[in-house]
Amino acid sequence: MSGTIKVLNVAEKPSVAKSVSGILSRNQALRVRDGRSRYNRIFEFNYSIRGQPCHMLFTSVTGHLMELEFEDRFRKWHSCDPLDLYHAPVRKFVPEDKLDIKRTLEEEARRCQWLVLWLDCDREGENIAFEVINVCRAVNRHLTIRRARFSALIDREIHHAMQNLIDPNPWFSDAVDARQEIDLRIGASFTRFQTMLLRDKFVIDSATDDRNLVLSYGPCQFATLGFVVERYWEVQSHEPEEFWTINCSHRSDEGVATFNWMRGHLFDYTCAVIVYEMCVQEPTATVTKVQHKEKLKYPPYPLNTIELEKRASRYFRMSSEHTMKVAEELYQAGFISYPRTETDCFSSRTDLHAIVQEQQGHPDWGSYAQRLLDPETGLWRNPGSGGHDDKAHPPIHPTKFSTGEHGWSQDHRTLYELVVRHFLACVSQPAVGAETTVEIDIAGELFSASGRVILERNYLDVYRYESWGGSMIPTYTVGQQFAPASLTLDTGVTRPPPLLSEADLLSCMDKAGIGTDATMHDHIKKLLDRFYATKDSNTRFSPTNLGEALVMGYDDMGYELWKPNLRSMMEFDMKEVSVGNKSKDEVLATCLQQMKACFFDARLNKVKLLEAMAVFFERSNRAVGGDNYAAGEVVRQCDLCQESSMVLKKNRDGNFMVGCSGFPQCRNAIWLPGSILEAAVTSNICSSCNPGPVYLIQFKFLQIEIPPGFNANHLGCIGGCDDTLRQLIEICGTGSRMSARGRGPTTTSSNGQRSSNRHNGCVHCQQTGHSSNDCPSQFSRSRNSQSHTHSENGDPSVSCSTCGMPCVLRTANTANNRGRKFYSCPSQECNFFIWEDGVSNGNDGRSIPSTNCSASNSGRRGGRGQSGRNRSHAADTTFVSATGDPVSNRCYVCGDPSHFANVCPNRGM
Repeated sequence: MSGTIKVLNVAEKPSVAKSVSGILSRNQALRVRDGRSRYNRIFEFNYSIRGQPCHMLFTSVTGHLMELEFEDRFRKWHSCDPLDLYHAPVRKFVPEDKLDIKRTLEEEARRCQWLVLWLDCDREGENIAFEVINVCRAVNRHLTIRRARFSALIDREIHHAMQNLIDPNPWFSDAVDARQEIDLRIGASFTRFQTMLLRDKFVIDSATDDRNLVLSYGPCQFATLGFVVERYWEVQSHEPEEFWTINCSHRSDEGVATFNWMRGHLFDYTCAVIVYEMCVQEPTATVTKVQHKEKLKYPPYPLNTIELEKRASRYFRMSSEHTMKVAEELYQAGFISYPRTETDCFSSRTDLHAIVQEQQGHPDWGSYAQRLLDPETGLWRNPGSGGHDDKAHPPIHPTKFSTGEHGWSQDHRTLYELVVRHFLACVSQPAVGAETTVEIDIAGELFSASGRVILERNYLDVYRYESWGGSMIPTYTVGQQFAPASLTLDTGVTRPPPLLSEADLLSCMDKAGIGTDATMHDHIKKLLDRFYATKDSNTRFSPTNLGEALVMGYDDMGYELWKPNLRSMMEFDMKEVSVGNKSKDEVLATCLQQMKACFFDARLNKVKLLEAMAVFFERSNRAVGGDNYAAGEVVRQCDLCQESSMVLKKNRDGNFMVGCSGFPQCRNAIWLPGSILEAAVTSNICSSCNPGPVYLIQFKFLQIEIPPGFNANHLGCIGGCDDTLRQLIEICGTGSRMSARGRGPTTTSSNGQRSSNRHNGCVHCQQTGHSSNDCPSQFSRSRNSQSHTHSENGDPSVSCSTCGMPCVLRTANTANNRGRKFYSCPSQECNFFIWEDGVSNGNDGRSIPSTNCSASNSGRRGGRGQSGRNRSHAADTTFVSATGDPVSNRCYVCGDPSHFANVCPNRGM
């Protein structure tokens, strides 16, 4: 073994590793042992690469070795705002079920000098190759990395690839990495958005368990659905229109000729009758033109993946997914070339005659193959070119002769026959026909008839899937006249276009650049699996109610997310990455920025999705809450962590709050009044609060639970400028203060008294409706100007200590003080407050601090007065912190009025 190089070879599938090992070793001295994975065995044999003796170790992976996923913090659906997924960190890792394969690669790579990659020679295979490289180089950074390029599992291809190793292509791999990340971020964000928005609001009859229903979104999948829905809408919107046409026939000793009106048809019945009557009055037909010409029907171009799928669907009604499965099995068994190729032209280096020679012994098409190779027949023709070449693989062609293997299904036989007959046809001469066209004149109206006779069938003899219909017509000469055997005015109606067949759908995707030749069938299958579309016995697609509703919703938004344009641009950019014209990072930044804007707009216009779903599905009466609201609607960026968004949502008690989507890492929260019945984020942006944007929330309050004078409907802002919302929180409290306690930062012993006060309520009056700092009973007793008098009926009367006006007696609606009465000043300039029982105890009232609080009456009573909207001082807010304590105009940690507790320098000391 002196001077022998140890080479680790890795194939994409165990069957390929077995086939290539057998070819390279010629099945001599081939040893087999188990690896860590019982499905991926290791083959050992000796081989020589360009005169260099090598000891070959040949193993395999099973498709992709790694997966791309978000970091754990973002993987749970309710862990973050879906908008965060456009910049959330992602990682590539080896999943649990592939760890044994990874260990095998590591163990074998440690004792090898070379790594030769036998992955499929397309972009996806190149990406898998780099996954293998990363694993192996992590344990042996001195490995020499080489790549084998092959298109068929046959002797000449495999030996040629082994003796002509190349470098792996990082651009191909980068293109796949870009696609994976783009699809992950877009798919996850839209899937979470529409699933959480729609699933619990409607009874979706397509799901047996609609609680676990996932309304998935994929950029390619949704564009594919768009083609189906668009054609369906064309069919549904078609209005049949009656038309009239004139038909003429002539019978002679040579047969019957049918002449068609060259106007086609008319939609005006009166005009059609007038023209017809003219023809009836002068029915003599005069031959004005007789044309004879040779016509050619050309054979198909060499076979690529899309054409294979389309023709299998059209000829045999095989689904594209099943076609690719069967083709892959034929390839792995060595009977056809690699079935995933965009190329439809053969290289000049391909020995086409050798491929035909292998088919001479077949009982069905062997005689045709012999005629092709006979120069005297003149049947051979170098194949045409469709103009597509992926520079990776040749067109699909037979690589091994077979009359049908034991264990082949009928589909294997059918598809193998299609590949062989297609190849023989594309190297054959076109069919030749003689076509005759005759035109006649009747009363100034022109009619025409045509006939065709096939002179030489050529490729049609072997390509039995196509025919060239035609019929003979009698002989005519210019100037000849005759009387028609029949002259009729016939009626008909316009018909809509047919629904898309699978072949039609593949053509639409191919033309628009949706998906790749290797993935198009997967996108179609997902439409059926997700029940967005159905396919009938004629392989024609119709959208389901669910599929149509989703497309309708996005269409109503005016954002054509279901159109192929956006995805087409992405596919073009990824192709540019694969040829080195653009970098992966450049394409990622552009695509994700564009789709993030789409997502943001879609969420702002989500009512369109709800309206579209309501057309097809009944509203659900199921109560929703808790985790269903965890993702919420974005209100603004979190000013505490400055990474995630603050979102409107419900807590487990069913009360509204605005909290950071980065919970539990960030616990920033704003509790809202418990009297809110409904709340929804609007597209309106506050003009005062910074940093923006801060989106306004449309609130609907329970009128019975808010004080008189406040409107039940209020468009409010949580940024700190909204006096109405601040006063409702002060008066009504929040529905979730008690359940939120204990979530704030832990304080030191110096703050122990303050922490205790927060948990036990006010230390002065033992009430929980306010903090001890704002306790009415502790308001300065020096304000003796306040008078405690009685009204004429003997009830106490209280005057405001600031302006002297008589106070209004109100009733509290908070959970802890429901029914308790209090006095407050009616003036918008004052915020005087005192409990009624405090008056009887001799306690003076106090004014709630409200720096610069000069809101107009409209701003205070449910509207948004001008002065109230101009207040942008954060210190004026009295919302509730994440701990459940009211945050008024000073820090509750240290008491400093210049900052909030969430940025307090003493916090956590």
